[in-house]
Amino acid sequence: MNVLILGSGGREHAFAWKIAQSKQLQNLYIAPGNAGTANCGTNVNVSVNDFEAIKNLVWEKDINLVLVGPEDPLVNGIHDYFLQDEVLKDIPVIGPKKDGAQLEGSKDFSKQFMQKYNVPTARYATFTKESLNNGYDFLETLEPPFVLKADGLAAGKGVLILEDIADAKRELKSMLMDAKFGAASTKVVIEEFLKGIELSVFVLTDGKSYKILPAAKDYKRIGEGDTGLNTGGMGAVSPVPFADEAFIKKVEEKVVKPTINGLNKEGIDYRGFIFIGLMNCNGEPQVIEYNCRMGDPETEAVIPRIKSDLLDLLQGVATQTLDKKKYDTIEEIATTVVMVSGGYPGDFTKGIEVSGLNHVKDSIVFHSGTKFNGDKVVTNGGRVFAITSFGKTIEEAVTKSFAAAEKINYDKKYYRKDIGRDLIKLKSFN
Repeated sequence: MNVLILGSGGREHAFAWKIAQSKQLQNLYIAPGNAGTANCGTNVNVSVNDFEAIKNLVWEKDINLVLVGPEDPLVNGIHDYFLQDEVLKDIPVIGPKKDGAQLEGSKDFSKQFMQKYNVPTARYATFTKESLNNGYDFLETLEPPFVLKADGLAAGKGVLILEDIADAKRELKSMLMDAKFGAASTKVVIEEFLKGIELSVFVLTDGKSYKILPAAKDYKRIGEGDTGLNTGGMGAVSPVPFADEAFIKKVEEKVVKPTINGLNKEGIDYRGFIFIGLMNCNGEPQVIEYNCRMGDPETEAVIPRIKSDLLDLLQGVATQTLDKKKYDTIEEIATTVVMVSGGYPGDFTKGIEVSGLNHVKDSIVFHSGTKFNGDKVVTNGGRVFAITSFGKTIEEAVTKSFAAAEKINYDKKYYRKDIGRDLIKLKSFN
């Protein structure tokens, strides 16, 4: 098979790394890819939202399957574009059509969906600039902290968690009246704050059957001890100690099954990944959000734990035979430590030369924001590398990742040195 992966981050490198191991693979292309994906296949300088250029690439390279990494092209309707094109309509796309991508593309849609199909989630209400005063009134009914979410995609920056009600009202006004997040905050969802421990559960579905992939916990704040600004993710651990078999069974019965059944009842043919952001509230799952793709950096911890042929699973999605496909995971714990550019998530410099990559032996180095400058690897993003290691314990795995991070060098490198520490204190794995 000839496969095309769309995207350029650590998630796409992890996909490429895994698919490159498949005996069914003939040629692998990544568009646009990064310096790491170039080791797994052929990078092609095409934007994930340039549908016409993607069409030409698929035709030229005789692509048999397309795996969409990021949310943007899905929300923008790349799957629909394929289905409506005579040349592309029979090429399977792994990722939902525009209607299914609304699970991530519209917070209001996803909350209405959860409510309609009895998926446990926080109390909420949605407001526009015309109902701003009603939003102020709703905030008065909640206990702090206050959660404000831009309805649309806002590059991971559209969620605000505020302790003071005056600040919450001011930010609500800024989002609705001053377009703080542009068109994404034309509507704003205000939610009750959920107290508990956060985790992510990933589901691969062909629209009929599904496989629940390994759960993971990520670390979003830039600073140790979960302090400072939110980022795209500073690390991840999989599996999660408190997400034992009994808890995942609750997630399956109360969240996964109602979600898949709800999509079917809505007439949404959903083929791809569903990221379910959860809070474990005293042993009960509560859904924070859906995403219509795998998370990053969780993918870099989850995908390496899958024993089975990922390309074979994706073919099962394409042909709606996923229930007949073999799916196994390895028992070892995977920890991912993200190395970032100095200044991230604020301003940072690109194009800084990287050294020491060839010194890493006991870990997998997934490239998140890199490119080639001649034959040199240079930084090309805020998150630069995601280093994944295995161990029988979190301590063993994360120690390997930290050791690898020390061997990789570039000016103003930074990574959190407390990834997994909260889970080590929480509970040991059996």
